[in-house]
Amino acid sequence: MAARAGAGPATREQWSGQTGFILAAVGSAVGLGNIWRFPGVAYENGGGAFLVPYLVALLAVGLPVLLLDYALGHRFRGSPPSVFRRLSTRAESLGWFQVGISFVIILYYTVIIAWAVSFVWFSVDTAWGDDPAGFFTGEYLQVSETPGLSLDIVPGVLLPLVAVWVVVLVVLALGVQRGLERANVVFLPLLVVLFVTLVVRALFLEGAGEGLTAFFTPDWSALADPGVWIAAFAQIFFSLSIAFGIMITYSSYLKRRSNLTSTGLVVGFANSSFELLAGIGVFATLGFMAHQEGVQVGELEGLTGPVLSFVTFPHIISMMPGGPVFGVLFFSALALAGITSLLSLLQVVSSAFQEKFGWTPRQGALRVGGVAAVLSVVLFSTTTGLPLLDTVDTFANEVGIIGSAVVMTILVGVVLRRLPELQWHLNAVSSTRIGAWWRWMVGIGVPVVLGYMLLTGVWTLVRDGYGGNPQWFVNAFGWGTVGVIVVFALVMSFVRWRHDPDELVPWPELPASQLRHGGQKGPRS
Repeated sequence: MAARAGAGPATREQWSGQTGFILAAVGSAVGLGNIWRFPGVAYENGGGAFLVPYLVALLAVGLPVLLLDYALGHRFRGSPPSVFRRLSTRAESLGWFQVGISFVIILYYTVIIAWAVSFVWFSVDTAWGDDPAGFFTGEYLQVSETPGLSLDIVPGVLLPLVAVWVVVLVVLALGVQRGLERANVVFLPLLVVLFVTLVVRALFLEGAGEGLTAFFTPDWSALADPGVWIAAFAQIFFSLSIAFGIMITYSSYLKRRSNLTSTGLVVGFANSSFELLAGIGVFATLGFMAHQEGVQVGELEGLTGPVLSFVTFPHIISMMPGGPVFGVLFFSALALAGITSLLSLLQVVSSAFQEKFGWTPRQGALRVGGVAAVLSVVLFSTTTGLPLLDTVDTFANEVGIIGSAVVMTILVGVVLRRLPELQWHLNAVSSTRIGAWWRWMVGIGVPVVLGYMLLTGVWTLVRDGYGGNPQWFVNAFGWGTVGVIVVFALVMSFVRWRHDPDELVPWPELPASQLRHGGQKGPRS
C-alpha cells in the first residue's frame, strides 16, 4: 500500500528551516577549489575578461543544474539512489554512481584538510624554512621518487588525518539538525570572518595593487578561445557541488514549504562572491611576493592547486611582516572550507546506505566513515599519496562528475521527459518562478556543453596520459577509479532495499494539465 503523499517508508530528518539549509549548501559549495583553483584559472584565462564567460557559465549551467538537483531531491525525498529509482527503477545505478564519486573524493579530500591542519602548526614558527617546496614534498610528505602504491605511512600526515576524521564523524553521527546544521552555523561564519580578515590584511601589503592589476586586467582576445569558455564552465561546475549527489541529498531534508528557486540564487551567487573574494586576497598576496622578488606577477610559478597553498603561500608567509599570524589564519580558513565541503560529501554516502539498509545516522556515519577513514589512510597518507591524489582527483572530476551530469540531464530531460514536472514543482513551492528557458537549458544546452567538455577531456587523457605518469599508473588509478565506481553502481543497484523506496508518492500531486504535458504521476516510469 502506498504511503501518504510526500511520506517515505520512515520519518525523514529535516533542516530546522531555510537558513540552516542555506548555510549548509553554501558551506558545501565553498571549499578548497574556491581558494586554490579559481584565482589561478581566472588569471590564466583572460584575467578580468574571464569574469564574462564565468558569469555566463553560472547563469547558463550552474544555476539550472543546481535547481535540477534541488527539484529532484525535494520532490522525491531521498538520497541519489532513492531519487533516481523513484524516477525509474532502471535509473537507480546513476544514483549509486554519484554516491561512488562522492566516496572517492572523500578519500583524498580528507587528506588535504589534514595537510592544512598541519600547516596551521607549521606557520607558528615557519617550519618550512627557506625551502617550502622541499619541505612540503620532502620532509613533510616524504614523496616517493617513483609513482606507485606504497604502504609506508607518513606519521606527520596520519595524526592530523585521524583528528579530522574524528571531528567529521562525530558531526555526521549527530544527524542533520544537531550535527550538519549546527556545524555549518559555527564553521561558515567563522570561515568568512577569517577570510575577510586575510583579504583586508593582504590589501595593505606592499605590491598588492600590482597583484590586483594582474588579476583584473582583461585580455579580451582570450574570449575568442574556446578553451577559456570551457575553463569557465568547468570552474562553475566543480565549485557549486552539483551533479554528484550533494544538493539532491541536502534539498531532500528541506521542509515541504520551501522556497527553492530563491534559495538556489542565494547559494549560487554566495559561492561566486566567495570565489571573487578569494581571487582578490590571493592575488594581492602574490603581488606582494612579486614586488619582494622584483618580478612581474606573471613570472611567478605555482598560481593554482596544492602548490599555491602549500608551497607559494608558505614562501610568502616567510617574507611578510606578521607572517606567522597570516599563516595561521590562512590555513585555518583552508581547513574550515574543506571540512564544510567534506561533511556534505559524507552525508551523500551515509544517507544512501541509511536508506538502502535501514541504518540510523550514527550507524551510517560510523560504518561508512570507518571504511573511508581506513582507505584514506592506506592510500593517501603514504609516501605515494601526492601523485595518487592528483591522478584520482583529475579522473573523478573531469570524467566522473562531468559524465554524471551529462547522463543525468539526458536521462531526466530526454529519456524520461520529467523536466515539465520538475519545473512545475519548483514553481509550486517557490516565490520566484522559472520559465521554459530552464527546460531548454537543462535538456539541451547543458548536455551539449558538458558533453563537448567530456569528450575533449577524455580524448586528451587517452591521447596524452596524465601528469607524465607511466601509462600503467594512469590506467590503474585513473581509469581504474572510474571503472570501480561504475562496477560499484551496478552492483549496488541489484542489492535489495530494507524498505521499499517506491512507496513514496511525490508531493504536491501533479494537476491534470501537467500530466498532459509530460509530467507523470507516482514514483514509477
